[in-house]
Amino acid sequence: MNAISRNEMAQFEAPLVTFNLNGREVNGRATETIIEVAKREGIEIPHLCYKEGLETAGNCRACMVEINGERVLAPSCCRYPTAGMKVITDSERAIASQKMVLELLLSDMPETDYTRHNEVDQWADKLSVGKPRFKARKQVKQDASHAAITVNLDACIQCTRCVRACRDEQVNDVIGLAFRGDQAKIVFDMDDPMGSSTCVGCGECVQVCPTGALMPARDVALAVPDKQVASVCPYCGVGCQLTYNIKDNKILYVEGRDGPANHERLCVKGRYGFDYAHHPHRLTKPLIRRADAPKRGDFTMDPDNVMDVFREASWEEALAFAAGQLKQIRDQHGKKALAGFGSAKGSNEEAYLFQKLVRVGFGSNNVDHCTRLCHASSVVALLEGIGSGAVSNPVMDVTKAEVVIIIGANPTVNHPVAATWIKNAVRNGTQLVVCDPRRSELARIAHRFLQFKPDTDVALLNAMMHVIVTDGLVDREFIESRTVGYEELKQNVEGYSPEKMAPICGIDADTIKYVARLYATSRASMILWGMGVSQHIHGTDNARCLIALALMTGQIGRPGTGLHPLRGQNNVQGASDAGLIPMMYPDYQHVTDPKVQASFEQAWKLPVGTLDSTPGLTVVEVMHAIKKGEIRGMYVMGENPAMSDPDATHARESLAALDHLVVQDIFLTETAYLADVILPASAFPEKTGTFTNTDRLVQMGRQAIDPPGDARQDLWIIQQIAERLGLDWQYSHVSEVFDEMRHTMPSIGGITWDRLEREHAVTYPCVKEGDPGESVVFVDDFPRESGRARFVPVDIIPAAERPDAEYPMVLITGRQLEHWHTGSMTRRATVLDAIEPDPIALIHPLDLAAMGARPGDIVTLESRRGAVSLYARADDSSPRGAIFVPFCFYEAAINKLTNAALDPYAKIPEFKYCAIRASLGGLPPMQGSYGGGQVLEKITGQSKW
Repeated sequence: MNAISRNEMAQFEAPLVTFNLNGREVNGRATETIIEVAKREGIEIPHLCYKEGLETAGNCRACMVEINGERVLAPSCCRYPTAGMKVITDSERAIASQKMVLELLLSDMPETDYTRHNEVDQWADKLSVGKPRFKARKQVKQDASHAAITVNLDACIQCTRCVRACRDEQVNDVIGLAFRGDQAKIVFDMDDPMGSSTCVGCGECVQVCPTGALMPARDVALAVPDKQVASVCPYCGVGCQLTYNIKDNKILYVEGRDGPANHERLCVKGRYGFDYAHHPHRLTKPLIRRADAPKRGDFTMDPDNVMDVFREASWEEALAFAAGQLKQIRDQHGKKALAGFGSAKGSNEEAYLFQKLVRVGFGSNNVDHCTRLCHASSVVALLEGIGSGAVSNPVMDVTKAEVVIIIGANPTVNHPVAATWIKNAVRNGTQLVVCDPRRSELARIAHRFLQFKPDTDVALLNAMMHVIVTDGLVDREFIESRTVGYEELKQNVEGYSPEKMAPICGIDADTIKYVARLYATSRASMILWGMGVSQHIHGTDNARCLIALALMTGQIGRPGTGLHPLRGQNNVQGASDAGLIPMMYPDYQHVTDPKVQASFEQAWKLPVGTLDSTPGLTVVEVMHAIKKGEIRGMYVMGENPAMSDPDATHARESLAALDHLVVQDIFLTETAYLADVILPASAFPEKTGTFTNTDRLVQMGRQAIDPPGDARQDLWIIQQIAERLGLDWQYSHVSEVFDEMRHTMPSIGGITWDRLEREHAVTYPCVKEGDPGESVVFVDDFPRESGRARFVPVDIIPAAERPDAEYPMVLITGRQLEHWHTGSMTRRATVLDAIEPDPIALIHPLDLAAMGARPGDIVTLESRRGAVSLYARADDSSPRGAIFVPFCFYEAAINKLTNAALDPYAKIPEFKYCAIRASLGGLPPMQGSYGGGQVLEKITGQSKW
């Protein structure tokens, strides 16, 4: 189902027409097809190439109806009614035509069924079409070259649904219809095997295929689920709604649902990345480190030999040991000797209860989570400038924008379904500007692509503001009525002319001027950004510039405008909202505010003065504090700092130096391997809770399967730890935690659990019960004391570490389409690890040649902090001198190289820039703990290289 485009808006303005349908008068819009009106009127017409939401094709002719008066048969999927028209869907001629089409198609169907939902069979049964009289065509060999999708062209009826889904919805342009006559067939790229094509495995073609010609590669096509459970995707921040199909407590397959963020669309992770929950590496019993185990600093990790390091324990023993040691450290060394890392993968309720545990049970604000490593700088700048850390407009508003700027983000990889809405918008006339040091997939459809030099964001953005100011393109009325600080900003950008900044950022002055004018003068302009903006020591300054661009042009507070930092994990927004950060209580209420402190002490029924009034330590600061002996005990729930933190070797040394480390997770992660006690938790499909996506949409995730063995749900574990720390919590159901949240968080005060059960999703702010929720905010004012937004001028600050003669190249880290975050889930998902099984470095072909290397060779990357060896992949998306590496591979943990230097405002590390050198050779990456390089060959018979 597509978002409403400008062209589709015409449907709501089209005149009504009255016509006769099967003998009765009906009304329909002139822009509606006959089949659409018939469906609304409860009249069923056979159809195969037609599918709601896809552009009509009219090529199967199964939906033929008789147009009385014209004495013609017409396809109802692409014929529009006119006043007085008489349409008969079940006349003798129409039925004969429909049956003939179905009989011809049936004659070509293979004897083997690939799906339980073959629509040709279903319509043939409804119309009582008997055994075909015609001879079948030549059978086609199955294509099983792709790890996710099997191609059975002998079942293909050339309805072209897959072509339109790939071309028009996902806009991947992989599938086509080639050749002519009886030689016509569906092809992938230039008639390549699907596994060798540019297919990204989104599965949209599988979801729309009516016959099973395109099916999941695994043998689930004919399986009958016991139940279906409506939930949401556990991966990125888009928050796609999906349906789990369950049999015998196992997920068979996943389908997209018509949720507000995805309208049935999914990506390869959402559709095929679910079987991690059933992986044999799942933790099923509490574990305590053996007395004779290797010391914690020894990082030779092997999940298959976990019992050499840990022993099984009962829950009672494990909980007593975990909480008892934490309590002992608190009592002996003080409340600030403990810290907790929560998770952006968990639910809102888990995040809320975890931060409450740290603040009340530990007694300090030393609680943080991975938002510190992704969008902390965006949140700091947004809170400072406009008073709210959340997005102003949903991603879907790109379909209402005239100009969209994407900077420092790669949505096709990190937010694939959101990227489809961007691509749809471009097809409908939106002008897209992509600004990034790396050439992303969206650059091919961009109106302008600005490949600026790494680390020069401020130079580029200040130059754009210089143009807008000097050309008089600012929105004076907006600035005067709704902002403060403009004159200081105006004065600051005077020295940043495009001519001066062009040599610095690498974009010519004319292009800077053109893009600045384009953004400022459009009716509606929108900015989306990612961690390419935020993960710098000047990340807060980068975000300040983007905020200033929107404010000076008045491009905020209306549909199709605004500021949208794309959230990386499924619940980064919700975890931050729930207070899983060291300087804020839930709803971004500052811990230093006495009134706020008093309100939470009252809500949590605590004596006055119980809560700590000083901000706690952030993720990286905690690691330094451990080395200083200030932090001695930690409780980590669902985070993996041993992989995700910068200068990972230092982070691992810090974790190993703790007196006591408690880890709650579903796998033996790199962090869990360093623990004293491991508490086996629940995977995403094994629990119920709410999750908040990047659009501020609070959605319900529902339990679909039971946890394995003795694994327990996270909320239960948190409460058990709390009880042993002396807290009397009596939550009998997750809904009770949510109800407490909404009474301490005004932004979600109007959202009830019952409403979420009914509606599945509600956008905040929703202050009063019954409020619809606000998808677009800052319409009239900003949530700052004055009601006005604030301009914050910034100057150029270079990266903390620049290339030099010893380390002449730049390292950029990020994610892959197939893998997510530290890989603990996706690398245990069979299909995903089959597609991308090995650690890779994306290197410009000319840099590769200069090293004397070829694709597939082992290369070694070194920084001042460490070295990793991994496989080289030729890739011209990165500029010469820059190498991109995903941080999900344990065998080549690239965060050993990254710089832990911090943004002074947000305390976010500089992941996106550090100096390295590259050389040919090195030891092969060790066989990964998650399956590794043999998986693809095992599934498809193909070698990755």
